Amino acid sequence: MLTWNTTNAATALIQGLGDVPTSGVKTVTPMSSTTYDLTAKGAGGSAEASVRITVNAAPPIAMTPINSISAEEEFKANVDDIFFNYDKYEIRGDAQATLAKDSKYLLSHPNAKNQIGGYCDERGSNEYNLALGQNRADSAKKVLVDADVSASRIRVISYGKEKPFCTEAREACWQKNRRTGFTLDR
Repeated sequence: MLTWNTTNAATALIQGLGDVPTSGVKTVTPMSSTTYDLTAKGAGGSAEASVRITVNAAPPIAMTPINSISAEEEFKANVDDIFFNYDKYEIRGDAQATLAKDSKYLLSHPNAKNQIGGYCDERGSNEYNLALGQNRADSAKKVLVDADVSASRIRVISYGKEKPFCTEAREACWQKNRRTGFTLDR
């Protein structure tokens, strides 16, 4: 904001703004540092005044990339659950490949801890399914430890049949519940 006031001046000129009233206020928004020179003229002569407005660069705005994902989202995108046959806890052939990929991710992220949950379908007693879920989680952990993932980074828990992924009483649904699920452990 430029403010000026002259005494006994008939005309006033601000370099870059042109003729201005002999007294006034003007809002300016220079893009870079600028000097404004005022020349006032009257019967008694002329006078000059200057003011320098310094423009500092705005600090950079810290931006988060739009496509950034959380550690949990990255973990889930790279570590997949595995599935088991009915009443079994042996690792299937298709699950071997999945666990190899999972272990590769875990080895490349040495600070990531994970929890392996053992799950079962609804058939069988609670006690039986808790033991089966524990065996499934332990089997998956063993494969990861054999692939050099530190056992101290893996926590196992059995949910038995208490947390089903699917609740329909049919084979396609039961298959989804016979699994080990991997989550990032904080």
